[in-house]
Amino acid sequence: MLYTFLVKIVNPFLNLINGRPKIYNRENIPEGNYIIIAPHRTWMDPVLLALAVWPKKFSFMAKKELFKNPIASKFLKALNAYPVDRKNPGPSAIKKPVTILKKTDLSTIIFPSGSRYSSKLKGGATVIAKMANIPLVPAVYQGPLKFGQLFTRKPRQIAFGKPIYIDRKQRLTPEVQADLEKQMQDAFDQLDRQIDPNYKYIVPPKPKNDEF
Repeated sequence: MLYTFLVKIVNPFLNLINGRPKIYNRENIPEGNYIIIAPHRTWMDPVLLALAVWPKKFSFMAKKELFKNPIASKFLKALNAYPVDRKNPGPSAIKKPVTILKKTDLSTIIFPSGSRYSSKLKGGATVIAKMANIPLVPAVYQGPLKFGQLFTRKPRQIAFGKPIYIDRKQRLTPEVQADLEKQMQDAFDQLDRQIDPNYKYIVPPKPKNDEF
């Protein structure tokens, strides 16, 4: 209920201060559950991507540090978020989202780079997609990167690519994984060009207190 309640508040508020978002290729969104994969460009990414395909609902990975406060933990869990140890992920980082994707109507959003301070793709999303037997849906966001920039009325723009399907019988060898990562990056590049051929995202420097 909290998820729906916040959507009913946040979406109109964002439209009021920034205008309605421009969504491209929404027809690429498949039926059933899926994993949205995207470059991680702003702390607002999960919210903006989830709002773009509402009323579909999502679960979210969040770093375990955010759950230390009991009140924050309860709030995050009510929004379908679950903790992940980014430094030492362990088996639960795979098993938890696979279980959610298989046994609920919640899709999920994963940033293959794992951080806003990296552009190198990692393999977690492909493993989860294979085990859950669902597609990966590439997406990119262009627009304000900080909350205050929303008031400049620079539009929020999100584009979705065609789903990437992984054969459950296919072993994720290094070669196969490299090919999937190339497909993801090629999709991100193509979607960025579709929105703005001149767009270039610059990865910000990593903060000293970010150990990931």
